[in-house]
Amino acid sequence: MSGNVNTSGDSNRHPGRGQARCCYSPAMSNRLGAETSPYLLQHADNPVDWYAWDDGALDLARNSGKPILLSVGYSACHWCHVMAHECFEDEPTAALMNRLFVNIKVDREERPDIDKIYQQAHQLISQSPGGWPLTVFLTPEEHLPIFSGTYFPREVFKQVLERVDSFYRDHENQVREHGEALKHAFDSLTLSIDTQEPALEPAPLELGRARLAEIFDTEHGGFGGAPKFPHPTHIETLLDQWRSTAESAQPDLDGLYMATLTLTRMADGGLYDQLGGGFFRYTVDGQWTIPHFEKMLYDNAALLSVYVDAYSATGEERFARVASETADWVLRDMRDPDGAFYATLDADSEGVEGRFYLWTPDELAELLDEDETALAAERFGLTSSPNFEGSAWHLVAATPFEALTRSGSLEDAMSTLDRARAKMLEVRSQRIWPGRDEKILVAWNGLMLAALAKSARVLQRDDLMDAADGARSFIEERLWQDGRLNAVYAQGRARYPAYLDDYAFLAHGILEVLQTRWRTADLDFAIALVETLLAQFEDRDGGFFFTAHDHESLIHRPKPFADEATPSGNGIAAQVLLALGHLLGEPRYLEAAERTLKAAWPALRDYPHAHGSLLRALDATLNAHETVILRGPAAQVSEWQTFLNAGFNPHRRIFAIDDTENDLPGLLAERRTADGPIGYVCRGTTCGAPVDTLEALTAELGTATRHADKR
Repeated sequence: MSGNVNTSGDSNRHPGRGQARCCYSPAMSNRLGAETSPYLLQHADNPVDWYAWDDGALDLARNSGKPILLSVGYSACHWCHVMAHECFEDEPTAALMNRLFVNIKVDREERPDIDKIYQQAHQLISQSPGGWPLTVFLTPEEHLPIFSGTYFPREVFKQVLERVDSFYRDHENQVREHGEALKHAFDSLTLSIDTQEPALEPAPLELGRARLAEIFDTEHGGFGGAPKFPHPTHIETLLDQWRSTAESAQPDLDGLYMATLTLTRMADGGLYDQLGGGFFRYTVDGQWTIPHFEKMLYDNAALLSVYVDAYSATGEERFARVASETADWVLRDMRDPDGAFYATLDADSEGVEGRFYLWTPDELAELLDEDETALAAERFGLTSSPNFEGSAWHLVAATPFEALTRSGSLEDAMSTLDRARAKMLEVRSQRIWPGRDEKILVAWNGLMLAALAKSARVLQRDDLMDAADGARSFIEERLWQDGRLNAVYAQGRARYPAYLDDYAFLAHGILEVLQTRWRTADLDFAIALVETLLAQFEDRDGGFFFTAHDHESLIHRPKPFADEATPSGNGIAAQVLLALGHLLGEPRYLEAAERTLKAAWPALRDYPHAHGSLLRALDATLNAHETVILRGPAAQVSEWQTFLNAGFNPHRRIFAIDDTENDLPGLLAERRTADGPIGYVCRGTTCGAPVDTLEALTAELGTATRHADKR
């Protein structure tokens, strides 16, 4: 398996199968050639004397007295490529960098700890959002920021280099005072301002829903303006809130509307790849039209999950179609032959952002027959003016399927359009592919295997469950060593001690796997992950640090509660602890989840909409979510599980454990069967008597099983 970024493709639709296997030359001029990160390897032939973040580089800075120039990015980042071309490939600029600084290049996907710290520092210094590439100048001994920015064009960057060097040399006291102030600011981020232990109550659930309504775009869906991100945890929060009220006299239909409008507009717009499936990172406009063309595994995991939820909640086939196409893209273009999933697809191909995805009417006419051309042009917006830089078309769903049937039936139109799409996708696959970052990240794979396992249940697709199981197996076999995870696998090497997100997201994924296909060995793995999480990451004041207790010492140890591009590791950890605590009857897990919520309470109380993952854990704590355990012959418990899984209920987990599974841990050892299937229903820590018919089990669960009523 290669960890290189691929820059060409062939007709089999898999990127990177052509001759150009990497974007660095054999004659490497700096120390990055020995690295496994595709992003670092992109810079291996720069004239910049790059180092990786390691003891050698830090010792050199300390001994030489030179400040550190820290540059953080990732392989799919368009502006990282732009700055590399303008600055790092330029000989005079590189010479200036080499003379004045110790230059360290970091892949933010390999070292999210470093990225989180210095992104936060940049935001504290500049009072503006961060981004990539991140450019931070650090003191040589304590590694405290002197100055920071993101992308700089060449001439501006050269001025910055000289001014930072001059400021560092001439204003030693100011540099020191600035560093001390920043350390105090970091400390304040992790100190609770509450003098009394908070009492958990439901107000953040209601306020979070209200805040989302305030920032909702009523015309185009989504939250906020340009640049526009999908924010899947916001959508998840709205769907959860609707489901919580669905059986009441006043169901939250507005919340359901906000969620489904957003999902519809995203799928119809340019955020979604109309030919190949899958979602881009964000759009540069507020109408979901023109994306930043990188594709990230974590975005697609989260969006696959919420589209499946929307289908479960509404029964609308459009959501199932988008979910299936997205899952197909993941399996086709992002799966390693050994089962795990790659990290990203680049925004650029042939040095141009988005080129791989763009079309013209002439290309359609040359490729398709007359009927196919007319339908494809109308469906994908090529009958209007070009929407990309005045000369090309990025495909959007400009015309609904139903409006394409001016002659003939909808079935005929769909068949014609499907032929056109297949031809277009085949021709597109012959183009030079965007680079693919083939490293395996445990955290992102955990999110994807969770989404695939859920999708397998809802869409009744065994291939998705097989894919989820393959990713789980890859990680357990290659990245789980002596009771600890490594975070990254690339070029045949497992590297870097894993972070909070790796443990939490993987355990979450395994819980979804267990609800689709039970293996007691998988439960044992999830328990081992949680035990390591508690032993190595938990703060005695509650919550979890992003790094383990024995991790490399850095200037700050983050304890992140808010959702970012990925869900909060603390939020997912709390959800996992609650689910396993209720499944096994393990009070230690439930107590740790409660400590996490209390540690996060000031942020959860004041900014609930930014903490959707923790809101879901809070809801499970306050409202006694259900755990249903089915025991008995495999065929019968599977049939019961399928029936009970119909519809959308995020407040219930159903585990079908056939009677061949033995040596179950915790309270599961007491969940036995006699001659036939049997069901146990627990609400929080309170469990009812076992029932031995599906009718009795349905009655025990009550109205929440009558799915169609509230769709």
